[in-house]
Amino acid sequence: MTQQGVRWTADQVLALAPDAASRKAGSKLGAAGPWSEAGSSDEGTVWGLCKGSGSKPYQTVVDIADVAGPAYKCTCPSRKFPCKHALGLLLLWAGGDGAVPTAEAPDWAEQWIEGRKKRAGEKQAAGAGGSASGPADPDAARRRAERRAERVTAGATELEQRLADLLRGGLASAEQAGYGLWEETAARMVDAQASGLAARVRELGAIPGSGPGWPVRLLEECALLHLLDQGWLRRDRLPDGLAATVRSRIGLPASADGPSTRDRWLVLAQYDTADAKLTTRRIWLYGAESDRTCLLLSYGAAGRAPELALPVGLALEAEVSAHPGAGRLRVSLGEQFAPPAPAAIRPPGMTTARAAARYGEALRDDPWLDAVPVTLDRVIPTPDGDSWQLADADEDSALPLSPAARSRPGLWRLVALSGGAPVKVFGECGHRGFTPLTAWPERPGGAVTLC
Repeated sequence: MTQQGVRWTADQVLALAPDAASRKAGSKLGAAGPWSEAGSSDEGTVWGLCKGSGSKPYQTVVDIADVAGPAYKCTCPSRKFPCKHALGLLLLWAGGDGAVPTAEAPDWAEQWIEGRKKRAGEKQAAGAGGSASGPADPDAARRRAERRAERVTAGATELEQRLADLLRGGLASAEQAGYGLWEETAARMVDAQASGLAARVRELGAIPGSGPGWPVRLLEECALLHLLDQGWLRRDRLPDGLAATVRSRIGLPASADGPSTRDRWLVLAQYDTADAKLTTRRIWLYGAESDRTCLLLSYGAAGRAPELALPVGLALEAEVSAHPGAGRLRVSLGEQFAPPAPAAIRPPGMTTARAAARYGEALRDDPWLDAVPVTLDRVIPTPDGDSWQLADADEDSALPLSPAARSRPGLWRLVALSGGAPVKVFGECGHRGFTPLTAWPERPGGAVTLC
């Protein structure tokens, strides 16, 4: 079946939106009114002209058959990918009411399609040529790694002194010093090429202003940071798996080194987080044959969404390879054998008590782990005072929702989907609570995104 024969749902289209504003704006363009000359091809390309504020309509084209996820082109000035016009066009196509008929692509769309094919061929040829030229100099790579390790060690040693000074002076001094102290310390960790340490130091700066009980939270985070420092400084004494986890938490890059696993991977969830320099996209996958949940990470410059986008609820047949570290959850995407397509796959679920136990077990191998991916089976969203929890329908146990989950619109989508009945929910379970990302009704139905 060609990709054109597969219709996505509106939820799957909107899951591609880089932010809430794009999701809202794209939804408004999902009707036929602003569109003209819309069409699609059997090869999986959708195009159309969208009326804008200027005299010329925006030319929008989307390749939905790309195995790495949809690719977009629009003549609008937006720097978001996909822009609201691409989202609106996909929503129009997903409606399946004849508004986007099968047709021959116009010249402007055909030029973009052919250009993509040409660049893909050139990239493949360049990759083949690079592999034929032989591997990079291993001695030079080893020397670079040694120099970086020396800088990280110097940074970790300095950070230990900063933490000792804080505890010696008392935690109250952190509130008086303000955020500037931590930002300066984080900058020193960046200079030491220890981005993981820098990120955790910046988090310390926000704790003194986080409300009642902040000294306890600050002490806990300082203890974890001290543990990570000591793990790095004594990494030669650690088991291989824990040493790899420490290197990853410090911020040292590591290529995938595990054997390739081919499976039909269900896209469980996709969401972005951003800071001043980087947008990080997390995509959770579940392997139907391997019964394995794993994580894809992709990155984009600040203000720009990463290129890799996989609609939630679709499945792709592909190979993945694991990165080193505890649990080996993170993977790299290898060869893909077909574009993402709808699937009836659902991951098996567990009770809330088992989910909490799984997080505790994972902490033995990675003490810095914020959460683990779990799927809860037959849970009901239930008010708990001023908060919410997911209560087991068949047992007397529950998991509180995390503060982040309670502030998202996705909570009300989950409540509406449940209507007081049990649902299956995938999310992240950690010390702050459970963050739901995707849900399925007990009756037959597609995935509903909550993030």
